[in-house]
Amino acid sequence: MSAATPTRRRRAAAAPVQAGRGAVVYDLAGSGTPVVLLHGLGHRRQTWYPVMRELAGGHRLLALDLPGFGASDAPPPGARYDVASLADTVQRICSELGLERPHLAGNSLGGALALELGARGFAASVTAFSPAGFAPAATHAGLRLLAAGARAAGRVPEPVRVAAATSPPARAIARRVLRGDPASPAAARLAFDATLVSAGSPFVRLVPRIASYRFASPVPCPVTIAWGDRDRLLPPSGAPRALRRIPHARLVTLLGCGHIPMADAPHLVAAEIARTAAAAERLADG
Repeated sequence: MSAATPTRRRRAAAAPVQAGRGAVVYDLAGSGTPVVLLHGLGHRRQTWYPVMRELAGGHRLLALDLPGFGASDAPPPGARYDVASLADTVQRICSELGLERPHLAGNSLGGALALELGARGFAASVTAFSPAGFAPAATHAGLRLLAAGARAAGRVPEPVRVAAATSPPARAIARRVLRGDPASPAAARLAFDATLVSAGSPFVRLVPRIASYRFASPVPCPVTIAWGDRDRLLPPSGAPRALRRIPHARLVTLLGCGHIPMADAPHLVAAEIARTAAAAERLADG
């Protein structure tokens, strides 16, 4: 399988639907059946690089920075900016690149986007890792508090926010919240990105939308819902809720993984994506 770093490309979408005009930055790698990789809230496409190296031998891979994150432009103030508009943009970019009915995989917000696009009939299959939209009421209440806290933090000078986020206690919290094994050497330098919560930032704009979001649509394609058993941000109790709303979904527990399994066990993530895609292709072949 290819171990090369994916090629970086920058493309301005011809007409992003309800998201304003702007550039969407993406990586393409590999060859074969198309797979689109969607990151979570506040993250970026590079989180998928270890997974892409596992999959590039058999799939054409697209990893993009969602509008407002990584190197992609944010929609202008006042433009619609929510799960539906992000799904519109992903669908438009895929169509422009000639990726018709790709396999979709996403984490957190990206998992919700993959499921939304699957519900539209756009996906050949969906593999969703800890997807948003299935959390219990207490978690949604916590997200609403996070939204209020982010708005308040935006009024604090950025150097102060950055210093607080990189302090040892804050780093310890970040490791516990974002990694399955907080003591892993790979997590030692992990810290929250304090720049995300600047006033009017994409993160601040989207968090209230995610806090109120529920997924409740039928998905006609094969679906895998995978959840880390150590996810401390969106708890694994969301998995049975997902199964009730998508009864044909295959549920997978990722042992030892936290909210971002691509960082904890990219080989497991790649294997689940490949397994779901292969099952969908066998089904299509009859």
